[in-house]
Amino acid sequence: MRIALIYACLALLALPAQAQHAHGEGRMDIAIDRERLAISLELPLDAAVGFERAPKTEKEKAALAAAQQAVADPTLFMPTPAAACKPEAPKVVLPESGKAGGEQHADIEASHVFRCANPAALKSVETTIFKSFKRLYRLEARRAGPGGQGAARLTPKHPVIAW
Repeated sequence: MRIALIYACLALLALPAQAQHAHGEGRMDIAIDRERLAISLELPLDAAVGFERAPKTEKEKAALAAAQQAVADPTLFMPTPAAACKPEAPKVVLPESGKAGGEQHADIEASHVFRCANPAALKSVETTIFKSFKRLYRLEARRAGPGGQGAARLTPKHPVIAW
């Protein structure tokens, strides 16, 4: 059963996104395996800081640093409280300086892992990402876990994926 769940999670995460890169639209993948809740976030740099190139000014450098700090914040995601999930250290990847520009697109990628003391109570994940990034208007969210697979379009007015 555990092998089947892992394959299901991998298959879900390997599916092509509806749009490879759209300004204002991010992607979030959720994988649940026993007590482990893994959340992968991909956010267009434009939605985070307003540009997709190497920062040119001190103000742009500060905006990029603030965006990095915001996507690394574990309170960006709120699993069902009854599941008693505790965050581990997140991983954030920014585009390499100078690589984004012209017709190229750049994304911020972040991975968050939570360990849940009561995984059976895990029924949803809410995000506060729209409060941090006003240029973000949609997150295409997908999840895979013991209860199956699902997807939802998260917006500022509907920031919860539930199952």
